[in-house]
Amino acid sequence: MSCNSTQLGLGLIGIGKPWGHAPQPVPSEAEAQALLKFAFDLGIRYFDTAPSYGDGVSEERLGRYVRQMPAAQRALVTIATKMGEHWNSAKGEPYAGHSFGALQRSLDRSLERLGQIDILQLHKSTPAALASEDVARAWEYARSLGITRIGPSASDLESARLAVEDERFSVMQVPYSVTHPLFAPVIDAAVQRGIWVAVNRPFAMGALVADGADGADKRAAFRFVLQRRPAVVLTGTISQTHLRENWEAFREAAE
Repeated sequence: MSCNSTQLGLGLIGIGKPWGHAPQPVPSEAEAQALLKFAFDLGIRYFDTAPSYGDGVSEERLGRYVRQMPAAQRALVTIATKMGEHWNSAKGEPYAGHSFGALQRSLDRSLERLGQIDILQLHKSTPAALASEDVARAWEYARSLGITRIGPSASDLESARLAVEDERFSVMQVPYSVTHPLFAPVIDAAVQRGIWVAVNRPFAMGALVADGADGADKRAAFRFVLQRRPAVVLTGTISQTHLRENWEAFREAAE
């Protein structure tokens, strides 16, 4: 895999809840739909969401967008979502839960919102969760629904290492940036094994490109990540202007 085969994907946490180095208000429905259309027209084909991104709001908005797409366009899109982090409506915040019942209900709701799930990741992965019988049952349930591309969204090294060694998994999502380079050996091992690796937070949740950063800063951040040859690098912006800037910086960094 070369840098040129790595694609830029859009992380959709921001259309469901405030997020990032400087959290922005959640866009309106019209603004969210316009962003998704702009992303597709720009060339984005990978969309990453989760049920905990605002009590299902992010999934619902993405689902509405892809349902109106012509079949030929929808066939070009990869939808990745997660199970394992849920939404507490009373508190207005997410929480982790890896019981089989909770995972099954979450997955059913995600499938209802999205219509189709191409990649399923375990949210808030831990070594204990990856070894859990409940999680194993949930993976089997996902397979019974036709979802075969599975793996963890990991934020700790041990979970990521375990995932690389687990033959059930063909995908993985991890954070990686110049300020958070710890996952480099794990990403390399995963790529070597043929795992589809999605890198999140390439700009360290925006910290690397805040306060007037220019294209050179973005290109440098992307180049650092591209050295690891992941399958996709996620950008989490909700701004069409910033998305176009990120798209152009990414393409230049990948040359």
